[in-house]
Amino acid sequence: MKNKKILPIMLILAFMVSVTAFSQAKITVKGSDTMVILAQRWAELYMKSNPQSTIQVTGGGSGVGITALINGTTDICNASRPMKQTEIEKLKSRYNTLGVEIPCAKDGVTIYLNEANKVQELTLKQLSDIYQGNIKNWKELGGNDVAITVYGRENSSGTYVYFHDEVVKGDYAASVQTLPGTAAVVNAVKKDVNGIGYGGAAYAVGVKYAKVKKDANAAGYSPTPESIAKNEYPITRYLYMYLRNRPTGETKKYIDWILGTEGQRVVTEIGYFPVK
Repeated sequence: MKNKKILPIMLILAFMVSVTAFSQAKITVKGSDTMVILAQRWAELYMKSNPQSTIQVTGGGSGVGITALINGTTDICNASRPMKQTEIEKLKSRYNTLGVEIPCAKDGVTIYLNEANKVQELTLKQLSDIYQGNIKNWKELGGNDVAITVYGRENSSGTYVYFHDEVVKGDYAASVQTLPGTAAVVNAVKKDVNGIGYGGAAYAVGVKYAKVKKDANAAGYSPTPESIAKNEYPITRYLYMYLRNRPTGETKKYIDWILGTEGQRVVTEIGYFPVK
């Protein structure tokens, strides 16, 4: 008799477990290291008020995230640059879709300097010359008579690609020291009085940032909410989420939350800038 009672109870428990597992909505997010602290905070807050959702966030770089989107191993790709036409073609070839691009925040690509550096502002041309190896001494820029140590990102980084296309506009010098993540760039410049680096505004802690000028006759701007909103800061960009198809269900609910008041408030708290 006891065994006959135990079996139905076990079946009921198994059914309850399977229903619970089925009702859990899992969303995977992968890509931009620039966005990873923002994406993790979004996920943390959303899951707190939506316990039925599990959101898994990992970095690796925009290129890694886009590859994962094409390979079908992530639901959402975070990218700090637009997708390339070749990447869109791969997506189309595999899924017969051009994908969905969602601008979810704005960023001012920040030029990090050591706090002891006397230089206060740089033009886009000077930045290009530094990263192409044409300017090698801070004395040429009004600083001390010492060699410039140049730090940058690895080529899987969306920030690497964006900075190359919009600022450097040529080959990076072989002397540029590439580091795996924006936090590593900031840490290097923090320790190196002669260093310079670039990356997302949210990471600029313990370093100072140079004002950036479009040209020698233009005003210099820092990446502030005002200069970003007015598009005055010369290296302002969008941060994106990419999906294979239009979002539905819990994924749509999550993205709507990100683009809404609460999600955009998180953007500001982290140190980036809202899209609206």
